[in-house]
Parts: sequence; C-alpha cells; structure tokens
Amino acid sequence: MPAGPHLIFDKSALECLSVDETNWLDNFFLTVITPLFFMETLADLEKEVGKGRTPEQVVGSLAIRTPDMQSTACAHHQTILRSVLAGDDIPLDGRVPRAGGKVVELDGKRGIFYEKTPEEDALERWYSHQFLDIERQIAKRWRRALCSGIDYSKEYAFFQSWFVMGKPKSLPEVKTLTDALIDGSPQEGVLRFGLNFLGLPPEAEAYVMRRWSDARSPSVGTFAPFFRHMLSVEVFFHLAIASDLISRVRPKGKADNKVDIAYLYYLPFCHVFTSNDNLHKRVVPLFLRKDQTFVDAMELKVDLEKLDRHYSALPDEVKLSGFHKFANFPPRDTAFLVTRLWDRLGLHWREIAASHKPPDQSKHPELIDELDRIEQAAETADPKERLSAEETMFMEIVRYPQRKKGKWVRYPPDM
Repeated sequence: MPAGPHLIFDKSALECLSVDETNWLDNFFLTVITPLFFMETLADLEKEVGKGRTPEQVVGSLAIRTPDMQSTACAHHQTILRSVLAGDDIPLDGRVPRAGGKVVELDGKRGIFYEKTPEEDALERWYSHQFLDIERQIAKRWRRALCSGIDYSKEYAFFQSWFVMGKPKSLPEVKTLTDALIDGSPQEGVLRFGLNFLGLPPEAEAYVMRRWSDARSPSVGTFAPFFRHMLSVEVFFHLAIASDLISRVRPKGKADNKVDIAYLYYLPFCHVFTSNDNLHKRVVPLFLRKDQTFVDAMELKVDLEKLDRHYSALPDEVKLSGFHKFANFPPRDTAFLVTRLWDRLGLHWREIAASHKPPDQSKHPELIDELDRIEQAAETADPKERLSAEETMFMEIVRYPQRKKGKWVRYPPDM
C-alpha cells in the first residue's frame, strides 16, 4: 500500500502551517526530517521573540507541529559523504539514508531494526518544553553559527576568476556552468579539489584517490554520485555569489544563506521539497530530478487547510476510527494538490485504492509477536554490521506518534 511520496520541509514551511494542517502533511507524505531542521529549531532557544512568548514556547510549537507518524530522521550529510567515499552504495532516488540501525536475523531472513534517534527523543521533550542543559549550550553555539555571518570576500574573488566566458546573468546559467566545470574538467583534478573544498582531511584524500585509481578512474559522478551532488551545490553557491546573484551579506537577524543552501544536500532523498524561503524557491528547482517537484509552502498550506475542511465534514464516528480507516489515500478529486502530487509521482495509488481491503485483524497478534522478536534480537546485534538495500528482507522502525494532535484523534485507543 503506498504511503505517499518522501517530502522534505524546512523550518519556514512548518512555521506557516497550523497543527491541524500538519496532521495531513504527516498522513499523506513520508516526511524526511533533516539534521538542519533540528539545528534551526533548537537554535530558536536563543532567538529574540515577541512579547507574550518565550523561546521555549516557540521551539515547543515547532516541535509539536513536526511530523511524527510517518517521518524519518535522515542521517547527517557529512556521515553520508564519508560513507559514500568509503565505498558504500547510497542511492540518490528518493530513498532515505537513516542513521544507526542494527542488523538482525529472524527465521533465516536478515533485516534492520531502527530505534528512535536522539533527535526524535528530543522532539518529544521539546513539545513539552523540556530542554536539557546541554541542548541549551548547543543552541547558543548554533545560533551564533547561523547568524554570525561568513566572510565570502576571498571566495568571491577566487570564483570570479572562473568566469573565462563572462559572468553568468541568471541562476540557471550558474547551474549550467557548474555542471560543465565538474563534468568537463579533468576528473582527477575535480576529485582532489572537491575533497579539499568539502573539508575532507588529507588522509581521507589519499584513501579516496587510491579507491578511484583502483576503480580505473571513472567520472566523479559515477564513482561517488552523492559527493558529486554535494560538490555541485557548493560550487553553484559560490559561483552564484561571485555572480552577484546570491547576496554575500546576511540580512539582519536572519540566518546565513549557507544554511538555506545546505538543505539542498538532502534533495536526493525526497520526491517533494517544500519551503517558504525565497532562496529555495529560486534555487531548488534547478537541482531536481525529473521525478521530483518543488512546492511553495503557502500553496501546500492552502491545500492542507482544504483537506482539513474536507475530512472535518465526516461523521464523528468515522473521524474517531482513525486516519488509517478513512484517509489511507487522498481524495480522488484532482482539485486537491496532494492528489495531483500522488498522481504525478506515479504511485499507482488509484488502482490499489480501488481493490484495497482492511488488514486482517486476526493476523495482528502474529505480527506483534514478530515485531517483539525482532526487537529482542536487536539487543544482542552488532551495531557495526551493515546490510545493503538489496539484502534487507524486513525493516522495523520504532515510533511513538501522538495519538491526538490538534483537534484530531489520529488512531483509536485499541490500535
């Protein structure tokens, strides 16, 4: 049964949604929560807020609106980068690389058990306004990092020297130049430059260059697709600054543009990206695959509000039965943006919905027993062991979603 496309949101997108609207975001999308979102949210503990609100209330309000039912916390981009450069195969097709996980074997099949991440634990505390002292210290550091501003003067002059054919006049021209430079230059030089530019230590460079040589010196995009993606985001950003198409100056009280650009590192791991940020609106569409789409957060808000009105009109006994009973699939009416997105992204959900039957409840005790056995097997599993996507026969992810959020009871007490 399809559960919706993977969707990445930034803080600006969540800020414009009500709690009830986020219920439908959570229900119709497999949301991907990036480390950047956690960083921006926690940094608000040190943010000046308007009268009548405390920083704790601001962060708690964001935390309670953060999806918790079908969400996945994505691994940090530096962790993914190191993994890729070490030789791990991480697809860039919308699948989400999740941190941690223990390989377990059950009845001759091997799979992965994922406990809650520390970030997910933190969100549960945050919406109750509970913050650890260490988190408050981290918030101070992150707030300084977000808003201290970066001096781009050296990079500005350096990247202007790359404009041998003249300075680009638009961001699409910058993206074209970025791809031409990365793919059209000698690949050994691109790889060495990229390793240094992305901050890899010298010992890592030596190891990666040996791997690249042993692989018969393929293109950078073939050798390490995620590395190539991250490099393209960084080169694009600096070329755009050198072209005076992205400002070098941080607006007062705002996070540096580098924070917004860093969200693009995670684009390969979603099908939909939504934001209310102007820089994202200008830049994200330039980096999307054909099976991806950008949605303006305010446009999505209008549709989620319409969905909320649509389901609010149902009888009370239906609404209390839980989302899985009456909202497994979006409305068939293409007047809804969410419906059009499900159609556009090729989920074949209409055919599935037409023949969909409620799960056989007699199987529930058997399923619960199997989940318990997986969790027990994970207690003695080697945390360092890894399993490829092709080898994974099952996966269990622990979540504790709120039963009631806003005005909605999302799943009944007996579920």
